[in-house]
Amino acid sequence: MASRGPDGCGEWFSPDGRVGLGHRRLAIIDLSDTGAQPMVSADGTRVIVFNGEIYNYHELRSLLPDGGTGLRSTSDTEVLLELYAVLGTEMLPRLLGMFAFALYDIRAGRTLLARDLYGVKPLYYTVGSGSVRIASQVKALLAGGRVSHRQDPAGVVGFFLRGSVPEPFTLYEAIRALPAGSYAWVDGRGVAEPQAYASIAEILTEAVRDPARVSEEERVERMRQAFLDSVRYHLVSDVRVGAFLSSGRDSTSIIGLARDAGAADLKTVTLAFTEYQGTVRDEAPLAEEVARYYGTDHTTRLISKDEFQREFPKVIEAMDQPTVDAVNSYFVSRAVAEVGIKVALSGTGGDELLGGYFTSWKVPLAVRMWGIPSRVPFLGDAVLAAYRALAPRRSARVSPKSGAVIKYSRDYPNAYFVLRAMFMPWELGEILGEEVAREGMRRLDPVALFARGLDPDPGRAFERVVALDSRFYMKDQLLRDIDWASMAHSLEVRVPLVEAHLLRAVAPLLVHARGDRKRYLPASPSKPLPRAVFTRPKTGFSVPLRQWVLGDKPGSKGSDFAMRGWARRLYDTAFRPEGGI
Repeated sequence: MASRGPDGCGEWFSPDGRVGLGHRRLAIIDLSDTGAQPMVSADGTRVIVFNGEIYNYHELRSLLPDGGTGLRSTSDTEVLLELYAVLGTEMLPRLLGMFAFALYDIRAGRTLLARDLYGVKPLYYTVGSGSVRIASQVKALLAGGRVSHRQDPAGVVGFFLRGSVPEPFTLYEAIRALPAGSYAWVDGRGVAEPQAYASIAEILTEAVRDPARVSEEERVERMRQAFLDSVRYHLVSDVRVGAFLSSGRDSTSIIGLARDAGAADLKTVTLAFTEYQGTVRDEAPLAEEVARYYGTDHTTRLISKDEFQREFPKVIEAMDQPTVDAVNSYFVSRAVAEVGIKVALSGTGGDELLGGYFTSWKVPLAVRMWGIPSRVPFLGDAVLAAYRALAPRRSARVSPKSGAVIKYSRDYPNAYFVLRAMFMPWELGEILGEEVAREGMRRLDPVALFARGLDPDPGRAFERVVALDSRFYMKDQLLRDIDWASMAHSLEVRVPLVEAHLLRAVAPLLVHARGDRKRYLPASPSKPLPRAVFTRPKTGFSVPLRQWVLGDKPGSKGSDFAMRGWARRLYDTAFRPEGGI
């Protein structure tokens, strides 16, 4: 855990020896010793360990009985600790930021575990041997000992279906993730059932129920102000702030908004690869143009194949659970850390919030086209059986999803499942064995898991897909990957487009919006984005994984099939247990 907090460490034990809290510190706000953790309240009745940032902690001080005048530090941690004494769990929806914490209430003899709405910061726990253990990483709990390493078929199946392990499951039966947007009490009886204090689907449902009825001009202005406010909050820091800069609209918009918010000394970093030089995938030239345009202190870090392959074993070692899409985050985080930056902004979340993925139109289209046929008894199964019988005679590059569309298009959870799947259920037996695959599917029940992400149901196509992509793709894969990959380099990554208060502000504005909702973000900076950012083809932020790890030739087709191959190789070489699951 040392790389998560190289600036200090601390421990606290209760007098009766029943509770112990430990913390590794990455000092960002209040760099003095008064901000160290575990932090004990002034009256000695509460102790906290906290991972993340509460950006509106200055405003929250006003909710304290003395207006915050009695605080001993200038940290957000102490505000959180004292606010609990005033509001208890009612404080959670008021927190603007990313957080996971354990707060021990000594008088009540219980500990509060809580996590932010989107799950930007992780929190894992395990119960056994008469104790409860929590940590920010799965591997930390395993390293602590006395925790079973037996893998969970649901977690393994989830990885092959999705490319990452879906929460609350982990790769291990004994370890669970505290659900995002929830809290749980821990006492002598163990961990109580987690309670949701907010949900993405609920916020979107409320927005549909009470949309903002405004002119397009007012919509644009209110969207701009919401984005600007979020970026301004995410700049709160006592150390210099940097930013990931690709050549895309989201990261460029964040740079422009950061300049509007007063970031005069912004450090930007772009990752480039020798494999991509001179091709459309090379983001460096346009990123450098953007940096000059907005006047940032910019660095382009070029990675060669040899350097990539030398570093790659460290990527696998740092990887907390198997995932097919984190290598890019690891290398760009390393590049930012190399130039002395401890905090970096990322444009992650723009596609989820504003419907920028293929799912925003493909999922509704699949339900409209195939929803009724999928309900015809046995039709979907018959089409799928016919496809599977004919598939071996067809090209090996034909997607296994092709025969499943009718079977899985009856509603949004089903359609989302098939369109976001990496492997299909009937392929798992070959990889894991029929018994493990069957038990994993039973325990995971992926369609039911997605259905819970739409409870309550917003009732509209756009909001349904936003809820599904935000809760499952972004939380389970992108945000989790950013966390372990950045913390491997002692870097805190902030995501201004992934925040509960921002969602509450923009969701009502998007209900009656027409056309491409992605337009609102790049329209927000006062200095318009360079035209080249709009004309450059969207390539995504990626590394030459297929060429440098899987051996594909440059320009070869079939990225979906490459990811399937990478998933199998990753699990077999780094995560598959010797004795089987």
